[in-house]
Amino acid sequence: MKFKILCVFLLIGLTACAQIPTKEENENAEESIEQEEVTPANLPRQELTAPILFDFLVGETALQRGNMDIAVNRYVRLAHTTRDPRIAKRASEIALHAGNLTAAEQSTALWVELDPDSADARQTIAALMVNVGKLDAARPHLEKLLASEKDNVGNAFMQLNQLLSRNPNRAATLKLIQQLSQSYKDLPEAHFAISQAAWFANQHQLALEEMQRALALRPEWEIAAIHNGRILQRIPNGNANEFYQNYLSDHPAAHEVRIAYARVLINDNRADLALEQLQFLLDKKPDDPEIMLAIGLLAGEMGNLDITETSFIKALDLGYKDPSAVYFHLGQIYEETQRPKMAMESYQMVKSGSRYLPAQIRYADLLALNGQIMEAREHLQKLPASNDQQVAHLILAEAQILRRSKAYREVFDLLNEGLKKLPDYPELLYDRALAADKLGKFVILEQDLRKLIKLKPENAHAYNALGYSLAERGTQLPEALKLIKKAVELSPEDPYIMDSLGWVYYRMGKIVEGLNYLNLAYATRPDPEIAAHLGEVLWIQGAKEDAKNIWRVALEKDPDNEVLLETLQRFIKKKAVD
Repeated sequence: MKFKILCVFLLIGLTACAQIPTKEENENAEESIEQEEVTPANLPRQELTAPILFDFLVGETALQRGNMDIAVNRYVRLAHTTRDPRIAKRASEIALHAGNLTAAEQSTALWVELDPDSADARQTIAALMVNVGKLDAARPHLEKLLASEKDNVGNAFMQLNQLLSRNPNRAATLKLIQQLSQSYKDLPEAHFAISQAAWFANQHQLALEEMQRALALRPEWEIAAIHNGRILQRIPNGNANEFYQNYLSDHPAAHEVRIAYARVLINDNRADLALEQLQFLLDKKPDDPEIMLAIGLLAGEMGNLDITETSFIKALDLGYKDPSAVYFHLGQIYEETQRPKMAMESYQMVKSGSRYLPAQIRYADLLALNGQIMEAREHLQKLPASNDQQVAHLILAEAQILRRSKAYREVFDLLNEGLKKLPDYPELLYDRALAADKLGKFVILEQDLRKLIKLKPENAHAYNALGYSLAERGTQLPEALKLIKKAVELSPEDPYIMDSLGWVYYRMGKIVEGLNYLNLAYATRPDPEIAAHLGEVLWIQGAKEDAKNIWRVALEKDPDNEVLLETLQRFIKKKAVD
């Protein structure tokens, strides 16, 4: 019997989306109930009375019409009336789809009671108890499930932390896994599970001890060795380098560990030693596409794009299982090395998977940069979108193309239409606010940003954009300062927010405070807009030569920056900068 806790847990995760069973599921409900594999001894002797048939028909009709409350109510009642485990299972599934956790808990408890030998029932109730934070209630079900996995209990332990990951009480999760592991002290996967739980609970020393126990029981276990090294990187006096060296000395064919070791060397800026590890892999596994891809990714982290490109192409030649992923990475390399035509060809080779849409968006963007704006927009508009997020991303990508060509009215109209479909989508609100600013539609700007702040109170950029807009217009300066200070609190290292803080102080007449923050922002990121603001304050303070020098450098970097050009027009003639 296969251990399917993780699959059930993913089903539990659907409750947040309140997904409804498909029409086919509803139409085949009676048939599925009849075909359910339940021991005949567990089935009740229940006549199909008129009230039972009525409840069943009402429940199924409600499902078809999307009325989940009625469907849940009828099926829970049916389950208790008939005491049929098949009906209890159906009631559990419907309650889970509806997101009704109370009804789901009642139904799954009844399901287990009626069919105590059903692994599916115990998997479902265990996952549900974890999801609602009742770890003590989940424990007996998990114990029975582990005991039933005689030949596959190791794999079950490897899935435990994935099952328990949604529970925010990390200490309780660790305690539960330790309790479940008591009968499996000679099982390396049990110690691995404890180690992971200890890591998430910030008990790093315990995590190290348990991972070392797992390795002692199975010395050749590469994934345990990799995790052991990662733990050593994070604890005081831990020496991941020494551990990896010793492990590879004893297990030279542990290629996954060697890749992890190379990554540690790269992070430690020891590129020469990392290259030695990559060369070892090349010599030992020249025909392994997985190794070729790993080498390419590692070389990319080192900035060695020649090795990266060569390795990716070789991975494709060797038949790497996911060519779309490789073509996507190649497209990024070609973009970075200023080969847009080759980048476009690579992006077009991405045919499926999670990178398909990002690749097509990059293709459209490169079309637009080549002056083919109409073609780029048409390409984006023809792309399929399977959910709201993808719809929004395509709209935002098209808006970015229009914004770059300064077609602000078209940007605003596009986002306006997008928000009719997705009225509360944060990124669309933010982008429409920026477009409204360009068109002088400040009422819409404020409405969108204030709505965004309500939807996403931790969005630093929303506070910053609203505060900056108020400061730029010289209105409600105390509120502008309050908003930008909140943005700084949420994102203290952001130079653009620091720039806004300096700008609002300048607008309030506090030149010294403004100059301090603008200098700090410019030192962190010498962006043209920050340079425009810093130069203006320096000019007002009398340091005109310093202002001109800063403007000159910024103008060389971005001669078309609107904020910079507007500032120059107000303060200095272009010939004085040249």
